Amino acid sequence: MSPTEPFSQPRREAWWRRMSRRMDRASLSFSEQVRDVVLLRRDLDESFWDDLLQVLVGADCGLPVAERLVDRLRTRVREERMTSAEEALRALKAEMLAVLEARDRRLRIVAVPTVVIMVGVNGSGKTTTIGKLAHRLQSEGRMVLIAAADTFRAAAIDQMRLWADRSATEVIAHQPGGDPGAVVYDALQAAVARGIDVVLVDTAGRLHTKVNLMAELIKVRNVARRVIPKAPHETLLVIEAPTGMNAIAQARVFHEALGLTGIVLTKLDGTSRGGTVLAIEEDLGVPVKLVGLGEGIDDLNVFDPRAYLDALFAGVLEAPGSAPGPATPAPAKPGAPKPATPKSGAAKPGSAHR
Repeated sequence: MSPTEPFSQPRREAWWRRMSRRMDRASLSFSEQVRDVVLLRRDLDESFWDDLLQVLVGADCGLPVAERLVDRLRTRVREERMTSAEEALRALKAEMLAVLEARDRRLRIVAVPTVVIMVGVNGSGKTTTIGKLAHRLQSEGRMVLIAAADTFRAAAIDQMRLWADRSATEVIAHQPGGDPGAVVYDALQAAVARGIDVVLVDTAGRLHTKVNLMAELIKVRNVARRVIPKAPHETLLVIEAPTGMNAIAQARVFHEALGLTGIVLTKLDGTSRGGTVLAIEEDLGVPVKLVGLGEGIDDLNVFDPRAYLDALFAGVLEAPGSAPGPATPAPAKPGAPKPATPKSGAAKPGSAHR
């Protein structure tokens, strides 16, 4: 793979089959609501549309997205003369897929070095995500360097080194409590000198001083630009999928300060609602680019809308075999469909490996 080739291919069909199993909780919650208030309807009357809107809002799609999906679906049902709830649900899935596939989800590795700044509150999974991303980039033949610029959190540097060791990635770090801008400056100078392909920058999610976090992150960004004028090439916000709609307010603050280019959703397997992706992207206009399922070094992948929706709808609809291919590259054959009544026990995060 060329150092400047966009990082865009979903990896390993088996990974997405595993995601389908790990999303049992989200799929069960969604499918139960669909069966109880939608699928048993005999008529596509006004109460059907009201109930469907409630299901989508309850799945954390957000009201604006839910209303737009229902409006589009009503038009499609009328034009195609659908008469059954199952037909309408298949059309709903197709409408959701169209919304998700309209966004460019490629991680842009477009320069040498490409600078990727990872931001997010403490506990969201920034450090582990950087370790997993470094592992994947290294396995594709790219030279990676990590800048441990979260100098405020106790043991953050040690944790970053631990994950870097797992991926055989070098870390540039200073003493705890040091200037994060200086760490980034040294890391980028080293990257330029060595011809490094990608620099992954860890940042603080909370400060123990009176310094404003966003001001400190803006400083880190500006330092990066002094060394690499077009840096950062990606600014990724790491958030936990289970936080649902609560993550949007958090994301807005980071987006307004830094201009996010993408979202990384962690703990996707632990969420009990399936519409979070749609709501976040609608509110921010920023695509989900990467998703994580657990704590394993391989538990990070490019977000694949088709496989995601197959997993979400697994409890009520079988994965379509002849639907048109997605705009974002996806596995040729999505994972096998699950039985109509999924098991309620979701796998524990990190329990599945390659």
